[in-house]
Amino acid sequence: MADLRRAAGPPAAVEGMARFGIRSPVVFGISVPVLRSMARGLGRDHPLAQGLWATRVFEARLLAAMIDDPRAVTPAQREAWAEDFDNWAICDTCCGELFRKTAGVDRVIRRWSRRPEEFVKRAAFALIADLAVHDRDLPDARFRTYLEIVERSSDDERIYVRKAVNWALRQVGKRNPTLWTAAIRSARRIGQRESRAARWIASDALRELTSPSVRRRVGLKRNGRGSAGGSPRH
Repeated sequence: MADLRRAAGPPAAVEGMARFGIRSPVVFGISVPVLRSMARGLGRDHPLAQGLWATRVFEARLLAAMIDDPRAVTPAQREAWAEDFDNWAICDTCCGELFRKTAGVDRVIRRWSRRPEEFVKRAAFALIADLAVHDRDLPDARFRTYLEIVERSSDDERIYVRKAVNWALRQVGKRNPTLWTAAIRSARRIGQRESRAARWIASDALRELTSPSVRRRVGLKRNGRGSAGGSPRH
């Protein structure tokens, strides 16, 4: 903790974080690059991670997620930490740095996607997005199931949930041509819903997924699958 206190940023840094929705009982205003440098120096340390999390200091909890050993994380720890989520940054860091690497993450996604707490529910979709980006060995069938979860959750109006649902939809669609097609179809179905959240999720996702840069990224030909006339609409 002494190292974290010495690395604390100016009050303006804390105020800037608050403007972006990062609020926690104690915030030091330390930048993520500084925390990553600390994490590299510490290496994997499960007991230290537990101690850091218990402080309730925002940056200490980010560091805990960065250094914890995913093989040592128990389901009870995962649930307890998720219940402590109080902002999007700690949620996304825990998911991207730690939870996506733990055993049973598929069951966690299914369960958390139905949870009422805003940041626990967000975590389900942050995990889907992280897996879509980082785990290239997962089968397409798994992501098709995740698209069903995305569609089911697209009416949630809470900002940090709907943004994560949108994030998951876009990242799945950018994985390969097959999942691009599936994600486009999901987005079009979502766009037919009456809720504002669903319409925003759909329009924002379609804007990115149908862009030339994303089509090139997933290997779609201009006049083949992925052209304006060939995009799936149902």
